[in-house]
Amino acid sequence: MRSVPGDNTFGDVLAANEAYAHEFRLAGLEPRAARGLAVLTCMDSRIEPLAMLGLEPGDAKVLRNAGARVTDDVLRTLVLASYLLGVDRAMIVAHTRCRMAAGEEEDVHAAVADAGGPDTRSLAFLVSSDQEETVRADVQRVRSWPYLTRLRVGGFLYDVETGHLTRLC
Repeated sequence: MRSVPGDNTFGDVLAANEAYAHEFRLAGLEPRAARGLAVLTCMDSRIEPLAMLGLEPGDAKVLRNAGARVTDDVLRTLVLASYLLGVDRAMIVAHTRCRMAAGEEEDVHAAVADAGGPDTRSLAFLVSSDQEETVRADVQRVRSWPYLTRLRVGGFLYDVETGHLTRLC
């Protein structure tokens, strides 16, 4: 384990990685998505993308960001996944009780400032008050992207209280 002398900021996770590496069993796993699936979901720590879908490492490409939003970076990543990594279907999975679906854009900027953060008004957090409509719009954005015409896409809502997934489109 390598560390920066005198800095134990990441000591807990580096120690855990040592144990993980000692039992590592994914060597030789193919880089292609074995189930042909990409999953875009939120960065929320209550979501276990592989477990909630009955998947194993290597089955899918998992993309995460705040609010499970289809950004330009997600589109770029899906192009690579589609043409180079065996992905032919994608799930956009938002979730209940998401901070990016509670309030308005200004509320998030204020919350960051209240937490001692900088002025973030130059950033777009892509907050939405109608989560289901936002998922549908993001699915349509992927479906209409000219580089992803062969990708099958669905939109879903994950309930963080029950673990159930509901298809929206």
